[in-house]
Amino acid sequence: MIAPQTLLKKHFGYEKFRPQQEEIIEQVLSGADALVLMPTGGGKSLCFQIPALMLDGTAIVISPLISLMKDQVDALRSNGISAAFYNSSQNFEEQQYILDACHRGEIKLLYISPEKLLSDIEIITKACKPSLFAIDEAHCVSAWGHDFRPEYTKLGFLRDRFPQIPFMALTATADKHTRRDIIKQLKLKNPQTFLSSFDRKNLSLEVKIGIKPKEKIKEIIDFIEDRDGQSGIIYCLSRKKCEETFEALKNEGINAMFYHAGMSSEARSSVQERFINDDLQVICATIAFGMGIDKSNVRWVIHFNLPKNIEGYYQEIGRAGRDGLPSETILYYNYADLQILNKFAGEGAMAEVNLEKLKRIQQYAEADSCRRKILLNYFSENPDKDCGNCDVCKNPRQHFDGTIIVQKALSAIVRTGEKESGSMIIDVLRGSKRQEIIAEGYDKIKTHGAGAEIPALDWQRYLMQMLNLGIIEMAYDENFALKVTPFGKEILYNKRKIDLTVLQVFQASDKKEKTKKTSTFSADEELFNHLRKIRRDFAVEENVPAYVIFSDATLDEMAKQKPMTESDLLLISGVGEHKLLKYGQAFLNAIIDFSPASNKKSKSDTYLETFNLYQKNIPIPEIAKQRNLAETTIYSHIAQLYLSGKIESLKSFVNEDEIVQVKEALDIVGESKALKPIYEQLKEAIPYHKIRMALAVLEKRTH
Repeated sequence: MIAPQTLLKKHFGYEKFRPQQEEIIEQVLSGADALVLMPTGGGKSLCFQIPALMLDGTAIVISPLISLMKDQVDALRSNGISAAFYNSSQNFEEQQYILDACHRGEIKLLYISPEKLLSDIEIITKACKPSLFAIDEAHCVSAWGHDFRPEYTKLGFLRDRFPQIPFMALTATADKHTRRDIIKQLKLKNPQTFLSSFDRKNLSLEVKIGIKPKEKIKEIIDFIEDRDGQSGIIYCLSRKKCEETFEALKNEGINAMFYHAGMSSEARSSVQERFINDDLQVICATIAFGMGIDKSNVRWVIHFNLPKNIEGYYQEIGRAGRDGLPSETILYYNYADLQILNKFAGEGAMAEVNLEKLKRIQQYAEADSCRRKILLNYFSENPDKDCGNCDVCKNPRQHFDGTIIVQKALSAIVRTGEKESGSMIIDVLRGSKRQEIIAEGYDKIKTHGAGAEIPALDWQRYLMQMLNLGIIEMAYDENFALKVTPFGKEILYNKRKIDLTVLQVFQASDKKEKTKKTSTFSADEELFNHLRKIRRDFAVEENVPAYVIFSDATLDEMAKQKPMTESDLLLISGVGEHKLLKYGQAFLNAIIDFSPASNKKSKSDTYLETFNLYQKNIPIPEIAKQRNLAETTIYSHIAQLYLSGKIESLKSFVNEDEIVQVKEALDIVGESKALKPIYEQLKEAIPYHKIRMALAVLEKRTH
C-alpha cells in the first residue's frame, strides 16, 4: 500500500501533513470513527481524500451544497484523482453513467447531498462499494448548531446499516454541545475527537463600534480602493442592505455584485461562479453566501452588521486567507443591529439558545481584551499569550489586578452550585433580597452582597470578560448556568492572579489618516501578477476556478523562489506530479523570462549542458539522471534546442504520422499551452513527450 505521505506529495504537492492530519488518516484506515474539528482552510478534506485513495471501493462524501460539489470534484480531478458528484442537477443518463463507473471501481470519491443519498440509498449502495462515509459540515446535524438542516438528522441510519465501514464527521465550527449532538445524531461508534487549533494567525481582527451608516460606506469604499484587485466579501444583515451596499460600490466603479436568498438559484449560481473565477472582486451578501466556498484567495471579509453568533462569525471570517497569506477582517457594530438581532433570536423554538449566543457575539464585539483569545476560548482553546494581530492588541486597553473581583464572582457561582445564570449571580453579589434568592437560601451564603459597590451593568461586563478569558463557561443546555473552568479554579483558590480591563464608555471609532495599504505579497509583484494571468488562461481553458490550477500561496512561493527546473518546481508547496506535467513548463518559462539577465544566462547554460550530453548520443533517461532533472524537462530542452536551430531534426523522437495526428487534435481543441487536452483528444495514444516534440515541429513550420 502506498504511504499517505507519498500520495500527499504526488497528488497535492505538499511535503508534509498539517498537525493531526496523519493521525486522523490512520484512525480511518484502522476502521474507526472520527469527529474532526478543523478551522476553515485547515485541511479537513485531505483527512478523507487520502484514505479514499488507499481503501478499496468508493468514499461517499455527504455535502450540503450542490453548488460546491462541481468545484470540489474539479479540484480533485486537477490533482489526478478520480472523483464525481451525484445530485439532482444531473439527468438519469448522467447519474447512471456515474454509478456504473463506481461499480467498475473507477471513482474513488463520490460527492452527494444528504437528500439525494436518502432518496437513492438503495441504488447507490448497490452500485458502489462504500469504503468510508465522510459527513462534511457535520454541525448541520445539530439543532444547537448555527446552520441546522433537518435532513442531516436522518443520516444516523447509515451507521447501523454499514457497521464495518469507518465514518468521519467534519466541521469547522462546533461548540461542546454541538459536538455531543453530532456524535449522538450520527450514531458514531466510540469516535476519537480531533480538535485542531482554531487559531488562524494570518487573519487580523478588528471591530469598529458606533460608526454612522454614511461614514461606514465611505470607509469601506476607501478600504477596497486601497486594496487594488483583492477579492473580498461584505456580509450584511438584510437583502435590502446587500443591494444598497452594492449600489454604493458600483457607483464608485468597484467591480461588485450582491447575493441573497431572494434571487433565483440560477442568478445566485452565476454570481458565485463569477466570484470564484475572479470575474468579480467584491460580493455583498447575506449569510446565504459562502458556506464551504473553496476560494483560497479571499483577502478580506467585512461584516457590515453584527453577526447572529460566534460560530457563524468565525466561519464567515474563515473564508478569508484560506491560502495562509495575510488577510483582514472588520466587524462594524452598533446597538441598532443588536435590537434587530434580538428580535430575530427571540422567535422560534430555539429562542433561549439563540438569544444567549447573540450575547456572546455582543461580548466579543464589546471586548477590551485580545479578540483572538475570546474566539479560541469559545471553542475550548486557551492560548497563553495575546495575539498581537487584533485591534485591541494593537491599541491596548488599560488593565488592573482584578483577582478579587473575579474571586468574588467565582465564589458566588460555586456556592450556588454552578447551576445559576449570570443575572442570578449578579443579584447575589449585589445583595438582592428578591424572593427567589431567599427561597434558595442564597441570602445566607458568604458572598451575598460581597460586590454591592459595583453597579449591575459593570458586573455584567466583568462576567463578559471572565467568559471571554475562559475563566467561566456557560451551559446552554442547563438554563445558561455559569460553570467554573479549570483555569477559573486556579484563580479561585489563590494559585494565580488575573488582570481585568478597565471598563470604558464606547465611542465612535476615531478617524484615522488614510494610508495606502502595502501589498500582501512580498515577492516580485509583477511576476506574481504575470503568473496569475497564466493561471487564468488555464482556468478558462479547462472551465475551472483559478485556484484549482494553483493557489495564490503557491504562485507567491513561485515568485519568491523563482524555480528554474521541474525539479525545483516540485519543491514548491502545492505542486504535485500531476500538475507539474499539466502546467509546469508554462510557469517555468514565465519565471525564466521574467528573471534578470543572470538567470536568462542560466537558462542558456542549462540548455547547452543538455545539448552537449545529447551530442554524445547519451539516452534521454541517462541525461536526466546525470543532470538530476525529470525526463520531461530534458525533452522540453530538446524541443527548445530544435526551435533555436541547434538540433536539426526531431525525427528520432516523433514521426510524420504522429505530427499529423497532433496537428488534427490541436485543430479540434484549439491553441493550448496545456498538453493534456491534446493527449485526451488523441485517446492517450501518443505520449506527452512526443506531443511536445510534434508541437515544436509544427511551430517551426509556421515561422
